[in-house]
Amino acid sequence: MRVKELMTSKVFTVEQQDLIDRAFFLIHYEKIRHLPVVKKGKVIGIVSDRDLYKALGPKNNSSVIETGVTEMHVIPKKVQNIMRRGVLTVTPDTHASEAAALMADNKVGALPVVNKEDKLVGILSATDILRVFSKIEKTNENHAQTMSGNE
Repeated sequence: MRVKELMTSKVFTVEQQDLIDRAFFLIHYEKIRHLPVVKKGKVIGIVSDRDLYKALGPKNNSSVIETGVTEMHVIPKKVQNIMRRGVLTVTPDTHASEAAALMADNKVGALPVVNKEDKLVGILSATDILRVFSKIEKTNENHAQTMSGNE
């Protein structure tokens, strides 16, 4: 199985000059956990919901955003101040098992997927991998039940 079979092709992105509040709104309202940071279509960083929530909080010079349940304080900083650089990436043809191992070994929740020209074409998240694992495991369990019923 290849990454292209599991990845999400519709990827929300931000640029390093965008304000953190843009990243917050995308993560919060699109219900995503990772935002690649791009420059001319190439991945130069990534912002996770954890990175974002570390940057948000009760700050003196911040704007308050009501999320319905809690108040978040957005500081007037740019994405480049909180993004992680040196992002690990995979290609659409990378084996899913290799991508999963890369994520586990490096304790990352998502890998941007890039083509031969290093342009962003998708994102592979731990959720994508877990979804496939659960389907495979369910099939194996059903098969085992069927086989044990035949004995």
